[in-house]
Amino acid sequence: MIKRSTTHATFVIEREYKAAPARVFAAFADLDKKSKWFGGPEGWDVAHAHKLDFRVGGRESVSGGPPGGVVHSYSATFWDIVENERIVTAYEMHLDQRRISVSLATTEIKPSGAGSKLIYTEQGVYLDGYDDAGQREQGTQELFNNLEAFLNT
Repeated sequence: MIKRSTTHATFVIEREYKAAPARVFAAFADLDKKSKWFGGPEGWDVAHAHKLDFRVGGRESVSGGPPGGVVHSYSATFWDIVENERIVTAYEMHLDQRRISVSLATTEIKPSGAGSKLIYTEQGVYLDGYDDAGQREQGTQELFNNLEAFLNT
């Protein structure tokens, strides 16, 4: 029997990038660009190809996991998009068929010197002990490391 629980948490990540706001925004808005930095660690199998319908009301999804292991699935809806400035999504994460979290995520992109400042705020509910804000923040930090490497190429 599953022990049911909910944990609510908010975290904020701030990053400085050498790229202009339009370039950072494009890394979120374009499937080819986003697929280069957004996803599981190297060596993970892709269960379902990355899909991105980047518009208000549009959806994004991707899933994969370690070879032969649990499939991690991300499914999001875009609620607000202001070109080169802001993206608001609501998303859920699954491990196989089990929903482990539901989050509201706001990505703000602001000019900063010759580059950009990214401010990411996530408000989440983590379900049944399968995830928590600390793990999610760490994973999101890793994604933003990948974004930085992508922007620096």
